[in-house]
Amino acid sequence: MIEIERKFLVKNNAFKSDAFKQTRIVQGFLSTNKKRTVRVRLKGNTGFLTVKGASSKNGLSRFEWEKEITKNEAESLLKLCKKGIIDKIRYEIKVDNHIFEVDEFFEDNAGLIVAEVELSTEKESFTKPNWLGKEVTGETKYYNSQLSKTPYCKW
Repeated sequence: MIEIERKFLVKNNAFKSDAFKQTRIVQGFLSTNKKRTVRVRLKGNTGFLTVKGASSKNGLSRFEWEKEITKNEAESLLKLCKKGIIDKIRYEIKVDNHIFEVDEFFEDNAGLIVAEVELSTEKESFTKPNWLGKEVTGETKYYNSQLSKTPYCKW
């Protein structure tokens, strides 16, 4: 499956009052190779194993495969992950026909808030809420796999 998404910084906390769901996410990486990343994620009480391919040149799309695993399996795999576990709360906000996922990061990435919107095509239009800031699509330093290696506190 090809994932198409755009990524933005968030200007303020106004998004929180519009969120219909929030979930704590803890994730780590078994591989952070640029051509393929392998992520272990615990989202609430559900685990996921995800493989992502290299991003397109414009950073808008890449291959993604994901498999649901048990909470216990995720917790066990997280112990094998590279140093730099990501801890964040994901807020989901509906804006017209799209769902924005806004991640508020903690620990070494505290202070960073990033929003993503998934699209059907690279040219699909969407409404930009007023809390949306600068677009950072394709800027690899904002990828979770890179934040695990070089966290926001070290920028």
